[in-house]
Amino acid sequence: MLRTIGGTALGDFRDRVRRPAYAITLLAAIGLGYLAMPDTGSRLVIMYIGEHRGVYNSAYAGTVTALASALWLTLGGFYVVRNAVDRDDRTGVGRLLAATPLRTSAYLAAKLLSNTMVLGSMVAVLAGTAVVMQLARGEDRGIDPIALLTPFAVIALPLVAPTAAAALLSETVPVLRSGVGGIAWFFVWMAGTIGSLSARAPFDLLGARHISRSLRDAKAGHGIGSPGDSFSLGLTEVPEPLKTFAWEGFPLSPAFIVGRAVLVLAAVAVALLPVAWFGRFDPARGRLRKAPEQAPQTEHVPASASGFRGLPSTAPTRGGTFGRLLVGELSLILRDAPIWWWLVAAGLAVAGLAGPLDAVSSVLLPLAWVWPVLLWSRLGTRHHRDGVDGLIAAYPATYRRVLAEWTAGFAVTALLGLTPLARMAATADWAGTGAWLGGALLIPSLSLAAGTLSRTPKLFQAVYPPLWYGVFNGLAALDFMGAVRTDGQLAGPSPLAIGVLAALLLTLALLTGPAHRHAGNLRRTRLRPRPN
Repeated sequence: MLRTIGGTALGDFRDRVRRPAYAITLLAAIGLGYLAMPDTGSRLVIMYIGEHRGVYNSAYAGTVTALASALWLTLGGFYVVRNAVDRDDRTGVGRLLAATPLRTSAYLAAKLLSNTMVLGSMVAVLAGTAVVMQLARGEDRGIDPIALLTPFAVIALPLVAPTAAAALLSETVPVLRSGVGGIAWFFVWMAGTIGSLSARAPFDLLGARHISRSLRDAKAGHGIGSPGDSFSLGLTEVPEPLKTFAWEGFPLSPAFIVGRAVLVLAAVAVALLPVAWFGRFDPARGRLRKAPEQAPQTEHVPASASGFRGLPSTAPTRGGTFGRLLVGELSLILRDAPIWWWLVAAGLAVAGLAGPLDAVSSVLLPLAWVWPVLLWSRLGTRHHRDGVDGLIAAYPATYRRVLAEWTAGFAVTALLGLTPLARMAATADWAGTGAWLGGALLIPSLSLAAGTLSRTPKLFQAVYPPLWYGVFNGLAALDFMGAVRTDGQLAGPSPLAIGVLAALLLTLALLTGPAHRHAGNLRRTRLRPRPN
């Protein structure tokens, strides 16, 4: 049994690390490791207490990077590994597994192990990033392997297991299999990570409270600070560069170790819970995806007998098809919106008209521009999901089709933000109007580029909610819709910069679409005339 679980997990792990989503998430995690230890004069920080941070030694470098990786991998990593069961279903592997003696519990255990291995490999890369950043910052270049790696072992890795289990559970619960599960996880993650920082939380999920007590004790030993110094974890901009103090790491108390072990055991229990209802692709126990129809067999006729001399050379007839393409793309987007979605959208529109004027850009517009996230996330993915990549690649006006898809996404964005725009224009809030335009251009460009690159809605679902949450909470550096103001002026990037970024993302989508991916295949499979 153990050998079967290990072999299945290893094969699944090798398959996943070859996918683009793994590389993208890994690069994002490395970037977060860089942000965890900013330059000594930077005002952007991940972790601090009061007006201080620890000196960049091995203990502090390992701890702050492990906490940053725990925050990122429990969010972004969820979307990377949340396709283990679905992939077996889509590819037909599940029907083969249903014919084997592999037990459902063993299958789920293998998927849990595979998910954990994928996320654990990212933790290992981040540990290496911590070493590089400690040497690069140069405050303390003495590497202590135990002090540096211990936080990854007791903070990051124990949180990887619950994330892997939650991703597996969401694939086996019918209501969570769609994008609803992905969006729901963001709010679960937010409640679990942010809520655990509170002193009233029943469980120290991140271990941050244990670390903050150790930091306070170290500050008291140096005669600085006070017991009431606030502890902050997350990307924050401080008014002045932080002061430093020496910190040699947090203690590993028995209660802390037991708490981390409980996390792992709870993850195993959650992952095995679907044994009660998951049919493991058995048609006698559950509903399966319909198998693809096989093309009818036809008698092979030699080219010489049929008179075939290659593909016809008739040039395609070009015409004004953009309007029909736009209508088609817009109908594809809106067909996924049920009646209740439209009712909520109508409520947001009414709120945009009747809400307080000072809340239009800071509250009402962000609320309107988070509601269609599932619709946006499908941009750039339908051709791959429906298996028509080859047909799209053969379309003679590929750029026109991509632009029509982008315009349909822009139309949905503009529709949801129409009433806030009307309020800003009516009050001559031209700065807000310009920021609205920049955001309306960026959202469909980001979703189309994410879908085109990853061929899955999960990348946009993983990237956009944290970006939106940062804007909603007043993080000016991420404000792409003009929600953050300082003395009535935009505090975030200029609308022009947002527009340029949107243009770059749209260009990326145009240059990496299905036509470019299949161009090589089409050249290799082009038929040539045969001699008589």
